Amino acid sequence: MKKVISYILFVLLFSSCDKLDLLKSKKTEVKNEPIIASVGEINLYLSDVGNAIPKNIPSKDSIILIKSFINSWAKKQLLLLKAKKNISDVSNKEVDLLVKNYREGLYINGYKESLINQQLDTVISDIEIKKYYLSNKDNFRLNEELLQMKFIYFGKDFLDKEEAIKKFKSNSEEDLEVLENLTINFKDYKLRDSTWLTYDKFLLKIPPFRYTSREKLLKKSKFIQKEDSLGVYLVAVNKILKRNEVAPLSYIQNNIKQLILHKRKIELVREIEKTLINDAIKNNEFKEY
Repeated sequence: MKKVISYILFVLLFSSCDKLDLLKSKKTEVKNEPIIASVGEINLYLSDVGNAIPKNIPSKDSIILIKSFINSWAKKQLLLLKAKKNISDVSNKEVDLLVKNYREGLYINGYKESLINQQLDTVISDIEIKKYYLSNKDNFRLNEELLQMKFIYFGKDFLDKEEAIKKFKSNSEEDLEVLENLTINFKDYKLRDSTWLTYDKFLLKIPPFRYTSREKLLKKSKFIQKEDSLGVYLVAVNKILKRNEVAPLSYIQNNIKQLILHKRKIELVREIEKTLINDAIKNNEFKEY
């Protein structure tokens, strides 16, 4: 095996791309292409291995990849040979039928997808999204808590710490604008964003809160301060949605778009199939006896 792999590496390294392309084009000419391995009457050729090995990788890695590729190929061919020898005539017919159905399915689905890409209206208005949301609210129950919050994160060497804390606690627009002018000094922040976060993503965003009880975090709060080795977090939880409450529209808007598109796609396929039948009957291409 080592000699074979060394030979393959030598050929792959010193053969031009043109030569490999030539080998690929002559797969049916067994005598004109080097055989790397064989199982029964089935051969694995040099070009097959060459196609599976990425270019410009270290020789050591190439050896591992080639050996793995050859072993995988051999196992597949051996299993296939055993299966063919032991399969019954009835099973053979079943396999042929499955292959036939699969092939036909590929053609049909490919044709449908082509028509869908040409005809499907993918523009979805906000009004349509809201209407769908209001009509299906019970389908959008939460299975995890959501939080809406504002926060700032600054280093321990931040000079305006007391000023930032004071402005952060305030609800006035004027103080918020002052705080926004300081954001260039923050490591991270979210002041006006109305994005909803899951409880788990909230903890990823603000690591020190992993050690705070879930009950405490899942309460509205004007101000919570936490520190880690790098800096200080100031957090205010503005809104909370518990499990089984209806998810806010802004949180599931993209999901609703996909649901509407899926519904349109199904309706379009039905219309295509209906038109196909009607046209075939009209043109005498389909008859019932």
